[in-house]
Amino acid sequence: MSQQQISLPAKLINGGIAGIVGVTCVFPIDLAKTRLQNQRPGQQIYKNMMDCLVKTVRSEGYFGMYRGAAVNLTLVTPEKAIKLAANDLFRQHLAKNGKGLTVFKEMLAGCGAGMCQVIVTTPMEMLKIQLQDAGRLAAQQQKPIIMSPTKLVATNAVLSRSYNSGNVVSAPRTVSATQIAKDLLRTQGIQGLYRGLGATLMRDVPFSIVYFPLFANLNQLGRPSRDESSPFYWAFLSGCVAGSTAAVAVNPCDVVKTRLQSLNKGASEETYSGVVDCISKIMRKEGPSAFLKGAGCRALVIAPLFGIAQVMYFVGVGEYILNNAPLSRLSA
Repeated sequence: MSQQQISLPAKLINGGIAGIVGVTCVFPIDLAKTRLQNQRPGQQIYKNMMDCLVKTVRSEGYFGMYRGAAVNLTLVTPEKAIKLAANDLFRQHLAKNGKGLTVFKEMLAGCGAGMCQVIVTTPMEMLKIQLQDAGRLAAQQQKPIIMSPTKLVATNAVLSRSYNSGNVVSAPRTVSATQIAKDLLRTQGIQGLYRGLGATLMRDVPFSIVYFPLFANLNQLGRPSRDESSPFYWAFLSGCVAGSTAAVAVNPCDVVKTRLQSLNKGASEETYSGVVDCISKIMRKEGPSAFLKGAGCRALVIAPLFGIAQVMYFVGVGEYILNNAPLSRLSA
């Protein structure tokens, strides 16, 4: 791979398509993960992932499971494209004389990729979490609220002018992800969208350090010979195993990130001033097991997501699209 000239546009296309396909398939599980991670002891509405999905469908309808999917689908293309392309570019620059990379250099390339992707990941997760968690808060407050497929009921004090003014609201207003972003930019500036940046780095950098070297070595085991690449099903399985392993490994950081980025707070739910404060409060009030909340859901989300991504990557969908584009035919 290090000897090949990397086509950046092709890698961006591969990452984008893989992200869209993967998110569409596993988004309901990601929603369950967010709601399970935000639950506090004594206020548990959902017993497990299946219970969460069933209750979500009953109270919010089928499209309730895709609350926040539009944000994810919009921003997952640049996110996954940056992550995969950056790792490839770092691997190319770290390789010397066409020799294979050491494990340390593979981890270094993954670290660089993880640091690059948070530019898009942090605001994407910030907006997505507000939309995903609204249903849990509505159920916790036991208010019969009807939500439309593309809107949600805003219960956040930051987002509701009525709550900020201290007035009693008879009918809560609905907001979209765009409105949430505008309110955050107006009240908190650009740092409002990048709330939880430190926790996102804590999650995504170690994830990439674990994922990319593990995938590269697992995928190499499936190569028939040194001159042949592994079959697509092996790339898929390698992506699934590496993705799920890395996801579970960094799940404590994901719990901290979710708590910090959740602007909506239910009754008696504590607030956090930062990463250290969040970790200490979770440890003191909920115990170490709280850091594994949603670990199974996260593994189920990440495994197919990165399996699909690697299949797209190694099959070369982006290269095929570019080679068959009208402009490329004319230049040929």
